[in-house]
Amino acid sequence: MNVRQLAFGVAFSVLIAWAGYRGRSLSRSGVVGAIIVGTLTFGLGGWTWGLLLITFFVSASVLSHYRKDDKRGLAEKFAKTSQRDLGQTLANGGWGAVLAIAYFCRPDPILFAAFVGAMAAVNADTWATELGVLSPTPPRLMTTGQKVPVGTSGGVTSLGTMAAFGGGLLIGLAALVLGQVEAIWGSGPLNGGYLWLVPIGILGGFGGSTFDSLLGATVQGIYYCSQCQKETEARIHRCGQPARHLRGWRWLNNDLVNFSSSIVGSLMAGLLGWLVF
Repeated sequence: MNVRQLAFGVAFSVLIAWAGYRGRSLSRSGVVGAIIVGTLTFGLGGWTWGLLLITFFVSASVLSHYRKDDKRGLAEKFAKTSQRDLGQTLANGGWGAVLAIAYFCRPDPILFAAFVGAMAAVNADTWATELGVLSPTPPRLMTTGQKVPVGTSGGVTSLGTMAAFGGGLLIGLAALVLGQVEAIWGSGPLNGGYLWLVPIGILGGFGGSTFDSLLGATVQGIYYCSQCQKETEARIHRCGQPARHLRGWRWLNNDLVNFSSSIVGSLMAGLLGWLVF
């Protein structure tokens, strides 16, 4: 094990987590999750892996604060706020950390492609959510095409779809640049084919975010607050009142949906990586 790299991973993760906490992008438990995920990803995967994770975190944090006042009332159905907690950090970065562990045990370009897909999936989903709620046109349920209120799980818009594409593209482009830079130093995760990282990011991002919406429209646990007379993804509504189970699987909350979408995104990207590499 490269002890120096692992030490840098710990130090860098603490620094980023502290900055996230100061910027109100992370709660206290979220700081713990960010340090765990960051240390494993950076310490065992390497610079490219760690910086891709940071690319996701920074872009997601910026968008979560973008027009925050406008989104305050629109996104009240969401289970979580813009300040990520332990569950959210593990849901978004946990599978990537698992892939980093696997890559450390057996370096393989397909695992790196899968990691790019996982990061692209959570980034695309975050972009779709943060920008989709600002769409001037009402969302439509993914499964039926029926118009639904803003913030409804499984509801999609043209703006949200384009945002998902952009989120995946960003990760793909970042992987391309970072991979080539690291290759110059002679330690890149690939031996060639870096241009393929762009479509890998797009595929993983779009596939993962689409799966996220599909789960939200079908089996994700949805509740109803009788006091506010509104649907919510949380068992306890933001007003503080317990919500009644309305539909979906009770155990499938937003964190598990995000975690599942990152796995799907990584599988799709890994498949393309297998075909290429």
